[in-house]
Amino acid sequence: MIEVSDLRKTFTVYRRAGRLRRERRQVTAVDGVSFSVEPGEMVGYIGPNGAGKSTTIKMLTGILVPSSGWLMVAGLTPARRRTELAKRIGVVFGNRTQLWWDLPLRDSFELLRHIYRVPAADHRRRIAELRGLLDLDPFLDTPVRQLSLGQRMRGELTAALLHAPDVLFLDEPTVGLDIVSKARVRDFLAQLNRERGVTTLLTTHDLSDIERLCPRMVIIDRGRVLYDGGTAEIAARFGAERTLVVDLAETRPPLHLARGSVVRTDGPRQWIRFRSEEMTAAALIAAISEQAQLVDLSIEEPDIEEVVRRVYTGEAVLA
Repeated sequence: MIEVSDLRKTFTVYRRAGRLRRERRQVTAVDGVSFSVEPGEMVGYIGPNGAGKSTTIKMLTGILVPSSGWLMVAGLTPARRRTELAKRIGVVFGNRTQLWWDLPLRDSFELLRHIYRVPAADHRRRIAELRGLLDLDPFLDTPVRQLSLGQRMRGELTAALLHAPDVLFLDEPTVGLDIVSKARVRDFLAQLNRERGVTTLLTTHDLSDIERLCPRMVIIDRGRVLYDGGTAEIAARFGAERTLVVDLAETRPPLHLARGSVVRTDGPRQWIRFRSEEMTAAALIAAISEQAQLVDLSIEEPDIEEVVRRVYTGEAVLA
């Protein structure tokens, strides 16, 4: 559904080089990116600020023309067949809106129906379905400017799906949302992918979105792909360190263990970090039991955000 090969995008920027002179230089935002997304896949496309994520999305949607390389979306070349492509894709930018600010949400949807030339019967059916899935009824007649951020994002998702796109591009769809709104949006996206098989490329800084929604992630930094593979696999590969949290019967100094180190204490509770390839959790628990009486315990698995940070900083070297 999405094919990208050796994609590059450079920009010409100017900066002052004295009172009357400007210096021109080339900045490479995307530098040889290649990946493909199969129909029905849900892929996380992540990276730090300035990594090239939004530039890639803009090329995939036809907003920007690549400097070089090759890409296809739904069998179309985006920049050359942008109008035709618009009927096959849905796009949500978390910091931009496709809704009319002073109009009620319902009227924005009606205008979009005409823009995409959606038959009235299809429009009514999709609106009815999305109203239920996203709980739109309480604010359908509210002007967009008066909506909360969570309500507006549900409106943006509806607007992106009214013409039944094959591919959905989501650029920071949960930015600024509270916990309840984030959960509602995530649940909806998971259901949309599961029931309709909509191919989704999700760009976000909230890695919990990726963990909950995307079996696969592509990590990009400085315009280049660092990793393309399973979300669970990268956590296992670069997140070998786990943390055992133990509640002891009484407060005591940090435990002394041959393998595993106490990284934090709080009264009778101690946090012990260990590497799973060196020692199993069961063996560590047995070693602790020889020194102190255990009341309760839990294991904290590697945090994907920490794993990705290690990839960015070079602590975890990719083969």
